[in-house]
Amino acid sequence: MSTAALHAEHEGHHHHKESFISKYVFSMDHKMISKQFLITGIIMGIIGMGMSLLFRLQLAWPDEQFGILEMLLGKWAVDGKLDPNFYMGLVTIHGTIMVFYVLTAGLSGTFSNLLIPLQVGARDMASPFLNMLSYWFFFLSSVVLLVSVGVETGPASAGWTVYPPLSALEKAMPGSGLGMTLWLVAIVLFIVSALLGGINYISTVLNMRTKGMSMNRMPLTIWAFFFTAVLGLLSFPVLLGAGLFLIFDRSFGTSFYLSDIYLEGVGALENIGGSPVLYQHLFWFLGHPEVYIILMPALGITSEVISTNARKPIFGYTAMVISLMGISFLSFIVWGHHMFITGMNPFLGSVFMILTLIIAVPSAVKVFNYLTTLWKGNLRFTPAMLFSIGLVSFFISGGVTGIWLGNAAIDIQLHDSYFVVAHFHLVMGSSAIFGMFAGIYHWFPRMYGRMLNNVLGYFHFWITFICAYLVFFPMHFMGLAGVPRRYYMFTLVKDFDVWMDVNKLITIAAIIGGAAQLLFLYNFFYSIFRGKKSEQNPWQSNSLEWSAPVKHIHGNWPGEIPTVYRGPYEYSRPDREEDFFPQYIPDEGQETGTGAPSKTPAPEHKEVAEENAGHSVFFAAIRRVFGLS
Repeated sequence: MSTAALHAEHEGHHHHKESFISKYVFSMDHKMISKQFLITGIIMGIIGMGMSLLFRLQLAWPDEQFGILEMLLGKWAVDGKLDPNFYMGLVTIHGTIMVFYVLTAGLSGTFSNLLIPLQVGARDMASPFLNMLSYWFFFLSSVVLLVSVGVETGPASAGWTVYPPLSALEKAMPGSGLGMTLWLVAIVLFIVSALLGGINYISTVLNMRTKGMSMNRMPLTIWAFFFTAVLGLLSFPVLLGAGLFLIFDRSFGTSFYLSDIYLEGVGALENIGGSPVLYQHLFWFLGHPEVYIILMPALGITSEVISTNARKPIFGYTAMVISLMGISFLSFIVWGHHMFITGMNPFLGSVFMILTLIIAVPSAVKVFNYLTTLWKGNLRFTPAMLFSIGLVSFFISGGVTGIWLGNAAIDIQLHDSYFVVAHFHLVMGSSAIFGMFAGIYHWFPRMYGRMLNNVLGYFHFWITFICAYLVFFPMHFMGLAGVPRRYYMFTLVKDFDVWMDVNKLITIAAIIGGAAQLLFLYNFFYSIFRGKKSEQNPWQSNSLEWSAPVKHIHGNWPGEIPTVYRGPYEYSRPDREEDFFPQYIPDEGQETGTGAPSKTPAPEHKEVAEENAGHSVFFAAIRRVFGLS
């Protein structure tokens, strides 16, 4: 179907009257679906954060009794003492929620849905019906996962990676029973949601761009969402296969992952020929692209927010796109660095090590480009800008420790220690969460037509930023001292007991940081109904989404879709009084569809014109390679 036909198909969406159910529940409007993803992601984030605070209490004061634990958890916290099996269940579900349900679906689902049609100039997604199904599979998956926490035998308890044999043998421990089965069902539903969404995002970017929106004029947010969708489409099916094999081992007597297993009171099992390392290969083939499925949308959001609030063109647009492309490619061939201690051939380990160190190069390019964009910019420190700068800080500090863990000789010593926990919570967790907050503060006016309270936003940023470092930075030193992760208590080991005061500091900081999120929740939900009404373009941004009216309609624009005349980052041009120049406003004399001649670039823009020509050559080559129009 041609681009024109696809746009025409969506022309009539805003003409029919919608009921409450069709508008707010089973909506096919991408803007409403983005809100559904966001609200669900926020709820799941509150639950995931609450779980982390519960097991932090156990780690900081392992010999104390907390009545609130028994009130909340019942039999799993008799006399206020957390059950060891349920402790592992909390760790597992916390990791699962934060990695998949908040940072993957909550972040990408929200902003891919909101921004792709608006920023490329489309009436809606390529398939609004599949878009709706994507959300409802995600919602159903969330419900199944939360139900698994309440089953009698307890939630899945093999860690968020659910390594066999704990996940493959129902009798291995209480958390290996029904809770694990429900975990697997939830993940299958989640993968269906991710694949439906990814197909839609890719199709919309490639086929539904408005007139003038060539690929080299797309905002970096769209490039990030596009590559994220490609990663998900190629890697999530591998996790689906891994999960199905696990279900077969659990329920149908196969031996994909099991061999020579002995159970207490049962003896030797009949399973032979399988290997738990096979599961690790399959899981991490998704698991490492998953890191960038989480990170790249946040990086794309940061590119937009920093350029807008620095009032400068993003530095090195083409380099940023190439770095996204490089990260996407390399992320598929570095999964083995998670498996250095599995006994892999040392030569193979060195190959994975070299590739892992190479992937730091495109990541560093992005950091340097962010810093150069900030340098000598006319900075506006909105809450979104602060959260974007916070992302850059976490990305640097967490990324540096990634170089340590990418080195096999060091990783073997640090594997499964608190050093690893600190690393991925900074580079993946905190960075992505800050990118998500930056996106919410920046595009809240686009979503709800109202403004968030900036003062509450500043308090939210500074408390969260300081507490995040207080929580995760000390963990590096615990890991260097050999403190292992996922232990129920450390008071029984003298060498680890010396870290109790640090554990208390971490837990207090986590509680304060968690309380700071109440400021955000109040600000968010109050502003939806009572916030100051927004202007059409409150940040004086150049990108196309701010050309749509504040009042939402299904179809985004009441008349023709605007034409695009330039890239999205032409801020502070010397030939203009205003410091922004929206990409949908033509230059004086530029062709607008009425036959008016295009104006020759002014002499002071010769360098810009040459750079744009270079961009065009590069992207034309990319389109030829991939057969894109």
